[in-house]
Amino acid sequence: MKVIGVTGMPGSGKSVVSRVADSLGMKVVRMGDVIRNEAQKRNEPSGKVAVELRQEYGKFVIADRCVETIKNSSTPKSSHKSTDQKSQLFLIEGIRSPWEVQIFKRNFPNFKVIAIHSSPKTRYIRLKKRMRSDDSAEIKEAKKRDQRELKFGIGEVIASADYMVVNEGAKGKLKNTVRGILKNEM
Repeated sequence: MKVIGVTGMPGSGKSVVSRVADSLGMKVVRMGDVIRNEAQKRNEPSGKVAVELRQEYGKFVIADRCVETIKNSSTPKSSHKSTDQKSQLFLIEGIRSPWEVQIFKRNFPNFKVIAIHSSPKTRYIRLKKRMRSDDSAEIKEAKKRDQRELKFGIGEVIASADYMVVNEGAKGKLKNTVRGILKNEM
């Protein structure tokens, strides 16, 4: 089994990386989905739930849930080992803390992290266009979100990543760069 993580500030291009991974046959596990699903259950904003979950269950909770998801989905249904290698390839989108990296490294040998970097100006433009439930068209709110992410430790994850990809140009350039990295790691 091979597991690769992707990190980056909101709007940097992590979902593009996930789509490339999916096109290569990798299974994608989104850490943000864990939070968004819990936020929906609690009927609260996802930013608030991201903080609450960590306060209630500890800083490892999101990573632990993702590890469980991966281990459950990679277990063969029969007693015969799966021969489909692509079913054993996973991408974890949205790593935010060094503690999460520790959990993944402890559970998955040779775990690697890809960091996607874009300038704040570029990211805010993307977030305004995207307008997912946890996005804001207001720069002030986007900056607050950035500060929350930085408090989780995402800066340290980005700084210590195995690969750093700058995403300031065309989407096709990002896709080609990431495709090369993922194929190299497969």
